[in-house]
Amino acid sequence: MGLFKAKIAELIKEKLPPASPGLDPDEVALGDLLEAPPDPAYGDMAFPTFSLARTFRRAPAKIAADLAAEINRARPDWLEKVEALNGYVNFTLNKPLAARSVLTAIKSEGRRYGSSGAGQGRKVVIDFSSPNIAKPFAVNLLRTTVLGQALSRLYAFQGYEVVRVNHLGDWGTQNGQWIVGYRLWGDEAALAANPIKELLRLYIRFHEEAEKHPELEDQAREAFHLLEQGDPEALALWKRFRHLSIEEFKRVYARMGIEFDSYAGEAFYSDKMEPVIRLLQEKGMLVESEGATVAPLDEYNLPPCLILKSDGSTLYPTRDLAAALYRWEQYQPALVLYVVDVRQSLHFQQIFTVLKKAGMSWVDRYEHIAYGLIKFQDMIMSTRKGAIVFLEDVLDEAANRSLEIIKERNPDLPDKEKVAEQVGIGAIIFRFLIYSRLKEISFDWQTALSFDGDTGPYVQYTYARLCSILRKAGTEGVDVEKIGEDPSCLCFEKLSAPEEAALIFELERFPDVLIQCEAGRDPVALARYLLELCRVFNGYYHQHRVMGSDAMAERLFLLAGVRTVLQNGLYLLGMSAPEEM
Repeated sequence: MGLFKAKIAELIKEKLPPASPGLDPDEVALGDLLEAPPDPAYGDMAFPTFSLARTFRRAPAKIAADLAAEINRARPDWLEKVEALNGYVNFTLNKPLAARSVLTAIKSEGRRYGSSGAGQGRKVVIDFSSPNIAKPFAVNLLRTTVLGQALSRLYAFQGYEVVRVNHLGDWGTQNGQWIVGYRLWGDEAALAANPIKELLRLYIRFHEEAEKHPELEDQAREAFHLLEQGDPEALALWKRFRHLSIEEFKRVYARMGIEFDSYAGEAFYSDKMEPVIRLLQEKGMLVESEGATVAPLDEYNLPPCLILKSDGSTLYPTRDLAAALYRWEQYQPALVLYVVDVRQSLHFQQIFTVLKKAGMSWVDRYEHIAYGLIKFQDMIMSTRKGAIVFLEDVLDEAANRSLEIIKERNPDLPDKEKVAEQVGIGAIIFRFLIYSRLKEISFDWQTALSFDGDTGPYVQYTYARLCSILRKAGTEGVDVEKIGEDPSCLCFEKLSAPEEAALIFELERFPDVLIQCEAGRDPVALARYLLELCRVFNGYYHQHRVMGSDAMAERLFLLAGVRTVLQNGLYLLGMSAPEEM
């Protein structure tokens, strides 16, 4: 909770009469009771009393007037004014004290500013990205990847121990298709030179040939059956394909600053499904239906969960049930998040309901973090036909476009290629985080790689601009890093302009924004906050001179605070913060 929201909430709780419903300070802040007045002339924060009218059996205007009077009897020095107006209690903060509190907090906490520390001693498992082995890393996986990465960083920042799991698609009949394809048409030199490209070629050719020779499908099923039985040759090929795939994935992830703690995919649970099936049988939850084994969920208004096919083989639900049990036993997590697209909502409803019906109360800690699909204009994605947009091609294109812009605008910039990579990839990441996660996104090259408007490069440029200003101060003999070490040496009354107050309140809001992201399991509020912070800063800097002004030290201290918050925010979104652009 933001510093001032917390203090006002505590004050309200303390001053409300005994008949109050015992509002918790967190409820005051996070329940949207405290809000910004429509006109800054009314104050900095407002508390509406309408919801208390029934409790106190009095008109809201009377409640507000009494509450304001009670607070004013011993108004703390950090409040300049408290007034009642039309059922609201309006709070005006003491601006110099607000500036001191916020900026010294940023100075002392630095890269930890904004963290609530609420996750200390708690563990979160986040399952995201999850590509299929032996296939290219396609752009349709971009949203789960950047969303999962941002959530991982947000939870770690709040003090949680985060376990990042990449649940690979590394099991199933398609593995038999690769084995057969490699035996028939494999090129060892091509596999060594570019494994994913060669495996994609084999996958496409297999399906082309299978249309003419359907018996290939039988051979693939037999090859996968041998793989399940532990056939040495099939197993060796599968292990090689898997290893080559993971190495390629890691290379792409590294470009985006992403690492995983576990690559345990579907195959990892192949020997862990039998205990799950036995557990469900012992609890009388399984019945036969048209030859298959299912767990009926009629009482929950859900279709039955398919556990075993008619031939006795397992399916996705079986493996996900085994994974859920394993994660509970292995990690004892406070929370497990599955960052998987919205089409799998029913699947996760069934999985969680089966576990709950089986008496696993801990499943209440498991959540499906659904997100909207990426729509591809004039494009139908199909790996079988080779119609696929590679994620790395998107990253390359973004970096190349960024490089061209840098060459045009700042040709003397050192490390242009490195900065172009940071800015280009940042543009892609921000593009997929600026929308609420449930919103569908239409992908087209022009929009995805735009550098104009509400974009990642705008935020990165603002950060680089701040770094440039503070560097310039250093060349003029100002030790920026030492400013604020002793706050008593600064005169915060000099930060009295309305634009300065607006900027300070934006900085103070940062911890609240992170709590909002955590509660909603969505970093969109942070992305939008960074845009607003940049707008407020750029508006301020346009109107106020820093170097050479009589408030130079105080204004540099303010700018250093903005730089820190932008740096923290960019990191949490999974973006780089280039100091020059």
